[in-house]
Amino acid sequence: MIGVILGTRPEIIKMSPVIRECERRGLDYFILHTGQHYSYEMDRLFFEELELPDPDYSLDVGSGTHAGQTAKIMTGVEDILVKESPDIVLVQGDTNTVMAGALAASKLHVRVGHIEAGLRSFNRWMPEEINRVLTDHISDYLFAPTERARENLLAEGIVDRKICVTGNTVVDAIYQNLDISKKKGNVLKDLDLKPHEYFLVTAHRQENVDNRTRLKEILKGLEGVQKEFSLPVVFPVHPRTEKRIKELGIGVDGLNLTKPFGFLEFLQLESQARLVLTDSGGVQEETCVLGVPCATMRYDTERPETLDVGSNILVGADSGKILEGVRSIAAWKSGWMNPYGDGIAGKMIVMVCAAARSQ
Repeated sequence: MIGVILGTRPEIIKMSPVIRECERRGLDYFILHTGQHYSYEMDRLFFEELELPDPDYSLDVGSGTHAGQTAKIMTGVEDILVKESPDIVLVQGDTNTVMAGALAASKLHVRVGHIEAGLRSFNRWMPEEINRVLTDHISDYLFAPTERARENLLAEGIVDRKICVTGNTVVDAIYQNLDISKKKGNVLKDLDLKPHEYFLVTAHRQENVDNRTRLKEILKGLEGVQKEFSLPVVFPVHPRTEKRIKELGIGVDGLNLTKPFGFLEFLQLESQARLVLTDSGGVQEETCVLGVPCATMRYDTERPETLDVGSNILVGADSGKILEGVRSIAAWKSGWMNPYGDGIAGKMIVMVCAAARSQ
């Protein structure tokens, strides 16, 4: 039996090709949702849109401190793993769900497969960096998305036989869902937008939205972009970011703030934007695959492949640098090489897991 552990929107999206492949093969598996993201928009909608089976278990841990949330997830995951006794569990990415799920499984001597292993920002101030490093070092199967990620793992002493370069499941998810998204609605029409005549924004990271100075600078930079280009700046606001904007009393003049979108609607917006500004790792990958220029509002990235191929630049969290960066890339044309594979990562991962079950 395979246990699929997830808890956030990006994990649902990137696990969807794996879940579909388990279904296609008729494998014995279960889905455990920790509830790290807990609103309807951030959670249930994604299962419905992606036509995935409901989770078999939901822990509903909700928000909390890192230690508190991690402890709740570990306790809940442990109970389920003792009950189900899976041969292997799969986790994806770098959240508290990933680290806690992997740690609970490892202590029960259940084999762990880490999807998207080997990413490094080399910035230990990021909680995600700590989560991904710890998870990599207690995992039995490391599914690296690129050769660079594999090299990061080897450099830390992880043996080569544990590593499999699969590509990134985000490519599978985009290929599988882009056409579906176009058939299910027209969010551009709903928002009165024209293709390639708007900017799209996401921002949710702790270091950006919990710091008043940085959040104010980011919003000031976005307002500058709107004024200079006279194009709509569409900003689907993450609940964490919305809460901080209200708490800190920061103005958002000229920005088109909206509710969070489901994956299919967001994919439409992303694929037809002039440019995307983000602090999300997943969005850096998605824009690279979709051929849309990306400006990342951070000072480092664990996705250096996007910088190498020329789909992405780092603009930090300074208003002037954000505007300067947008000026430099707004006219970029796509045509770069996608470094994240050809859309069969999910099949490769499940094939390895199916073989591992008999060992």
